[in-house]
Amino acid sequence: MVAATSPYTIPSCASQRDETGNRANSPVFVIGCHRSGTNLLYDTLLSAGGFAVYRASLAVYETLIPRFGDLAIRRNREKLMQVWLRSKPFRRSGLDPDLVRSKIVSECRSGGDFLRIIMGEIARNQNVERWAVYNPDNVLYIREIKREIPEALFVHIIRDGRDISLSLTKMGGLRPLWWDAKRPLFATALYWQWTVRKGRHDGRMFPGDYIEVRYEDLVTQPQATLGTLAEFLNRDLDYSRIRSVGLGRVSDPNSTFRSEQRESGFNPVNRWKERLSRQEIAELEMLMGDCLQEFGYAPANINDQTSLGARLGLMRILYPPYFETKLWLKSTALGRFASMDALELTEAR
Repeated sequence: MVAATSPYTIPSCASQRDETGNRANSPVFVIGCHRSGTNLLYDTLLSAGGFAVYRASLAVYETLIPRFGDLAIRRNREKLMQVWLRSKPFRRSGLDPDLVRSKIVSECRSGGDFLRIIMGEIARNQNVERWAVYNPDNVLYIREIKREIPEALFVHIIRDGRDISLSLTKMGGLRPLWWDAKRPLFATALYWQWTVRKGRHDGRMFPGDYIEVRYEDLVTQPQATLGTLAEFLNRDLDYSRIRSVGLGRVSDPNSTFRSEQRESGFNPVNRWKERLSRQEIAELEMLMGDCLQEFGYAPANINDQTSLGARLGLMRILYPPYFETKLWLKSTALGRFASMDALELTEAR
């Protein structure tokens, strides 16, 4: 097993700085596997003040770039804007469409430029100097973002893979290979494992600008967790103010288990202990137990079986390259078929 590491180690090497030389204004990217609490953490930062308030996800690297291609090419930027101005993320921005179109077409050359322009304009409209971006899928694009936005800081929120498997499967968030249609729980577990390991591997290439936060600690020890995060971000994250402002998920938890929220003593941590069967827990821990321990999650040590089994063993072999291949295909010509469902487009005029 790989020894667990503390998610709260303040990086010792010097961080990249923003254009003014001040880390306090560096943009922040909240990343993590889906259902890890990225939305909660993002709304926590916005509730603390000092960040541009923009409650939408900018699907730049996983949707816009694959769909429209190299933004150094003017016609690609023009095609992108024809679509993006019809999107929900644009509608939530409050920006002037003519201004945005002009800036993107004339100044944008990359996904990083797109983010700088859009978020920079939102920040200027709100008279603040700093912005943060919420998008779980950015955990897969740390190196690209860092290349295009050198001063970027990454906060990787990590949640117990057993709870992720349970929650993401319940909401139907991952389609397994067709022959594994009856095993979505285990395909989702392997997706969590692939995602968090990729995020950690790429994030540690920039140790001064990357930190890990555990969802469970944010929920159960918010003041201590925010204190460490505040030091990393060079930003006051006053817990009382955050509770008082209470934007988005801070005051309205987003849960796939709505019935539990109506019950007394609702707790989003360790749902797997009650919702999964002994066999499911045992199989999940056989499948990804080394990764759970790597990220500091203790196994339940249910000894209902001694071997993984042929089917799950084959899944553990096949799914990591399957996920890598899907990610790579988005960088090829096939990327133009990337789904735009997340943009929630209006009809073209």
